[in-house]
Amino acid sequence: MNMTIGAGWRTLLGFDYGTRRVGVAAGQTVTSSASPLTVLNNPASVDFWQQLDKLVAEWRPDGFIVGMPLHADGSVGRIAQAAAAFAGELTARYGLQVISVDERLTSWEADQLARDLPAARRDAVAASLILMTYLEGRSA
Repeated sequence: MNMTIGAGWRTLLGFDYGTRRVGVAAGQTVTSSASPLTVLNNPASVDFWQQLDKLVAEWRPDGFIVGMPLHADGSVGRIAQAAAAFAGELTARYGLQVISVDERLTSWEADQLARDLPAARRDAVAASLILMTYLEGRSA
C-alpha cells in the first residue's frame, strides 16, 4: 500500500479522512511543501464529491496521499478501513494513483500546531502534515 510516486509527479492533494469531515491539503514534489486547503463535510454525500471534483479540476493533481489512521499497534480499525475505501474511490473516480501514509499522531500534532483554529480547520492542517510525511519520506 505504501509506494513511491513516480518522478513525473508534481502536484499532490493530501487527505485526512474522517467519517464526518475530510481535511484537504495541496503539495508539490518539486519544493517538498504542503499547505492546508479546506475541510469538506460529510464524505458520504453527493455534495462532498461535487466539492472534491471542483478541487481536483482547480489543482489538477498528479496523485493523492491519504492518511491511514492506524491504531498505535499498527492494526487496522474501522476508520482505517473507511479511509482505505475512500482511497479506492479516489482511484476509481479520478484514475490517479493513491498512496496511503501512516498518520498516527498527525491529529495530535495538528492540534498542537493549530490550537487557536476551529477544530474542523485542524483537519486541513492534519492533511498538510500527512502530505509532508510523504514528501519528507521520499527524500530520505
